[in-house]
Amino acid sequence: MRVLVVEDDPDLQGQLAASLAREGYAVDRAVDGEEGEFMGATETYDTVVLDLGLPRLDGLSVLRRWRAEGNLVPVLILTARDAWHEKVQGIDAGADDYLAKPFRMEELLARVRALIRRAKGQAAAELRCGPLVLDTRTGRASVDGRPVPLTGHEYRVLSYLLHRKGQLVSRSELSEHVYAQDLDRDSNTIEVFVGRLRKKLGVDLITTVRGLGYRLEEP
Repeated sequence: MRVLVVEDDPDLQGQLAASLAREGYAVDRAVDGEEGEFMGATETYDTVVLDLGLPRLDGLSVLRRWRAEGNLVPVLILTARDAWHEKVQGIDAGADDYLAKPFRMEELLARVRALIRRAKGQAAAELRCGPLVLDTRTGRASVDGRPVPLTGHEYRVLSYLLHRKGQLVSRSELSEHVYAQDLDRDSNTIEVFVGRLRKKLGVDLITTVRGLGYRLEEP
């Protein structure tokens, strides 16, 4: 899963990016509103963490432009603690959730997980498919209770397929959600990750649709 962080404070931006990366997300960063607006309009993200007090273009304007263009990416806005009017304006502009500064990183991560689940039509923190369980809170996977160790890229591929359970997902789509912007996105390596996942899971859950992509289905 891929997240965009739009935050001009370098310390907070670094903390956000590091925490999200530890949770298994591919993370892109923007330091001002213009850069963030462009990245959100031209790249594919599963959610965006958007500060409202940005230089060059404020966060509300960024959000309004995305929504006017039909961009429905889930957005968590960051506001000043006492700026209740910013929260109202943000929600009215199309934000999906908000968090007041200062905040605990654990709460932000929980809200990001919830936004992604809702956007993908999932209700629970544990994603299931037959004997496979992936706990998005801990990043741990298991099959029939047996722990399945995953690399970062394997986790992102499996998480995305589970969020899209039963749906056809192309290799290019997987690539867009597995890699951050500054990495070389070779969709052919997706085959390698899927092959490794099949071996590690030990159950036939990932179906290859020749020439189109993959589908994760109940056995």
